[in-house]
Amino acid sequence: MSDEPTGSDRAALIRPSYWLTRFLLLRLLGVVYLTAFLVAANQNVALIGHNGLLPADVFLHRVEQYFGSSSKAFSELPSLFWWKLSDQSLTITAWIGVVLSAIVVCGYANSIITLLLWALYMSFVHVGQLWYSYGWETQLLETGFLAVFLCPLLDARPFARSAPPVTVLWLYRWLIFRIMIGAGLIKLRGDSCWTDLTALYYHYETQPVPNPLSRLLHFAPHWFQKFGVAWNHFIELIVPWFGFWPKHARNIAGLLMASFQVVLIFSGNLSFLNWLTLVPCLACVDDSIWRRVLPKFLVRAAERAEVEQKPSRMPEIAGGLFAVVVAVLSIEPVKNLFSPGQVMNGSFDSLHLVNTYGAFGTVGRERYEIIFEGTDDPVAFDFSEWRAYEFKVKPGDPKRRPAIITPYHHRLDWQIWFAAIPARHYDLNTLPTPGQYPWTVHFVWKLLQNDPAVLGLLANNPFPNAPPKNVRAILYRYHFAPLGNKDGDWWIREKVGEWLPPLSLIHPDLNRFLEVGGLIKPEKP
Repeated sequence: MSDEPTGSDRAALIRPSYWLTRFLLLRLLGVVYLTAFLVAANQNVALIGHNGLLPADVFLHRVEQYFGSSSKAFSELPSLFWWKLSDQSLTITAWIGVVLSAIVVCGYANSIITLLLWALYMSFVHVGQLWYSYGWETQLLETGFLAVFLCPLLDARPFARSAPPVTVLWLYRWLIFRIMIGAGLIKLRGDSCWTDLTALYYHYETQPVPNPLSRLLHFAPHWFQKFGVAWNHFIELIVPWFGFWPKHARNIAGLLMASFQVVLIFSGNLSFLNWLTLVPCLACVDDSIWRRVLPKFLVRAAERAEVEQKPSRMPEIAGGLFAVVVAVLSIEPVKNLFSPGQVMNGSFDSLHLVNTYGAFGTVGRERYEIIFEGTDDPVAFDFSEWRAYEFKVKPGDPKRRPAIITPYHHRLDWQIWFAAIPARHYDLNTLPTPGQYPWTVHFVWKLLQNDPAVLGLLANNPFPNAPPKNVRAILYRYHFAPLGNKDGDWWIREKVGEWLPPLSLIHPDLNRFLEVGGLIKPEKP
């Protein structure tokens, strides 16, 4: 057997190719889109539907009033739902997104499909309010819009005959650079536990939705925790710079950043954030790496497409023109990176084409959980029989094992986690109140009626035969139970106090509070 390199190997030694990179990048992006649209299909009617916890129609009406016209409101928050918004349109749009995403996952993507996916998801982001306020929503929009230029205009085959535009791959590298550097800088500026290397003493326990491995990592030796923080700083602040270096350094940088995201996926349930961040990491890695690890039939298909390609300048021209747009739109995000008042997860344009990013600028030292409970007693007392509502993934029953749900996202569980975070560590006087989260009162109102849509977001209904007469919310402090404890508990909790007093449908202030907030319509006399 000859040791001489093949023609494709010789080409790779001279100039990197990215046919396999594009294939993998688009498939992974399809998986993220598919997850995001499935979340929308399963949860959005209960969250932002006409009778949802934060109705989108009420929100759009207020936005239109604020800007003075629907055209001005649309320019600020572009969304297809300005033309038609109903529970049915929310559901149909989500399932269209699921179908298109599945097509991309199966290997078929072109500019038209990726543009439709981007437009559909942006429509949800702009009406989703609190439920769509996470940094990965705008990150998905920026990542998805770049894919419009990475694909051929019409040819949707897995290995189309037009070469991947290298300019667009550089834009993806610019994206992962901003994601990583933004996350690294916000940690150094935001919380002393990142600079003294103690952040992981707390993070695994206090993160939004821990998984079973989080508990094991929480009890790891302190030297291991400190090494983890130091490694985090190395990956986020040093490695991204090498994404702009020549081939070998860039490949190593891409693989290091990708491996870091994989570790984060295994250590917690951070929705599809880390899966999405893997996408621009792949853009740093060329086909010389993928040829060694991917199945031979994929490698042969990519090589055949490269040999049979039909050269065209249009993809590079389009990518180059968009690069100019990105350069202009990057001015404000770059200013933000160097600002002492750095803001994470912000946008400076209504289409979210170039954004700022960051994660865990502060780390909670203790975990607090809000537990909602109901009782059949018409008059509520502490000694009444209170039954707890269990959420699908957030901690509740101390004996229940943490879930593994990544990349799926339970939006209600996350927002209740936010509602239990004090603004200042250990100071419960800075804990958010129900008045700051009026949807929590609306949530109680729904529980008092056994609303099927909202109950569908929960893991149980402790009142299957008839709604409770009163519902309250109790604040608890949670800690991971020691490994191997005799009771088999996952958590230890202690009651802190009442977060929301008992409410019933006949409470004099309940309906008035919700009517003023526009969450329910006043009853006709």
